[in-house]
Amino acid sequence: MSQSVLNTLEEPIERRHFLFRSTQTILSATLLGGMATYGADASGMIASHDALVSTGPGDKITLTPLEAKTEQQKGPLPNPDPIDQRVGYAIVGLGHLALEEVLPAFGACKKSKVVALVSGDKDKALTVAKQYGVSEKNIYDYQNFDSIKNNKEVDVVYIILPNSMHAEFTIRSAKAGKHVLCEKPMANSVAECEQMIKACEEANRKLMIAYRIQYEGNNTEIKKYVREEKYGKVKNIVAVNGQNIGDPKQWRLNKKLAGGGSLPDVGIYCLNTIRFITGEEPTEVYAQIFTDTSDPRFKEVEDTVNFQLTFANGMRAMCSSSYSHHQSRNYRIYAERAFLGLDPAFPYHGIQMYRSFAEGDMEIYEMPKRSSENQFALEMDHMSDCIRNNKKPYTPGEEGLQDMRIIEAIYLSAQQNKPVQLKKYDGKDLFRGALPEK
Repeated sequence: MSQSVLNTLEEPIERRHFLFRSTQTILSATLLGGMATYGADASGMIASHDALVSTGPGDKITLTPLEAKTEQQKGPLPNPDPIDQRVGYAIVGLGHLALEEVLPAFGACKKSKVVALVSGDKDKALTVAKQYGVSEKNIYDYQNFDSIKNNKEVDVVYIILPNSMHAEFTIRSAKAGKHVLCEKPMANSVAECEQMIKACEEANRKLMIAYRIQYEGNNTEIKKYVREEKYGKVKNIVAVNGQNIGDPKQWRLNKKLAGGGSLPDVGIYCLNTIRFITGEEPTEVYAQIFTDTSDPRFKEVEDTVNFQLTFANGMRAMCSSSYSHHQSRNYRIYAERAFLGLDPAFPYHGIQMYRSFAEGDMEIYEMPKRSSENQFALEMDHMSDCIRNNKKPYTPGEEGLQDMRIIEAIYLSAQQNKPVQLKKYDGKDLFRGALPEK
């Protein structure tokens, strides 16, 4: 006990202090008496409040559900792994996506943790490091990045940089002995994608592309309906991903940094999601590009791209991406006995499913609502699981490469104003790895 506390206790007790302490003593005695009288009931209440099932250290904790079985269920507790057992991530690039979405998502992760930051702005990195408990010794810039090979805390490098830098930092990460999670689009060309895959294969490191939609619950549910032909065969799909982009000076409107405009940035969601939910690969593309070059935003990159995908089974998909109209992110699937889809389909939060089908003389329109999950946490934890259990990620480099092949064909089709044939593949999910854990 400190001397100051002892001195306080030794001072004469004033009348008001004495009355206050006396009252506290009486209340305590009354409460304790009540506990003594109703001890069994109180213990039962506490036990009920803490109702959990755990068969030993390290087991998962479960709680008794509060809602009836007729109500929407919350699902299991997060049960995250102990912090010292989680896979360590270095975040490369501290822009909007990293600061607004990825770093906060670590709070929802079960198997992943942030341990290092890479930024060209030291002051920003120091501030972010304090916010997320990252050690100052684990801050790197783009010049000394290669020294990350000596940091045993870093298992994965998550690359959140302009598209033109993806290949360079993937290759540098692989040479440093680190696994790589890379934002989409994978790179600016097929050639760069192939270099990235080769570098990771030679280093025996895993490469995953951050297609968060393929880990999100609503999109996964749509995929299940399509694959099981719940409403019959799919005949047509319409997908739109557009936004009204702002500052003309941002890197997304710089051809050298971005590689293209709306197509590789937001149009890729339409392309990749359709490939994901159907498991099929298109055999032909036909595209047109519409750009107002008098708009200062589009001096270097395209604005609107409309493209059609044709599949060997006769299915077609009409897709559109844009940088100049009010935000719209949705897709609708037209099947034999229903139409269904998501609106919105591609944002980070608030994805909403809908479906419409007939029952007798009624047309049923439903909007099922799922419990929300953090998409970035889901994809990072999948990467961590693949590293721990030596599995190929569900969205590996080959998945990103296939998208880039199709994107290059879309540009070629628009340039030539005619359909472009693609290599025909037999089978489903030809470029994907192990399914994510549920």
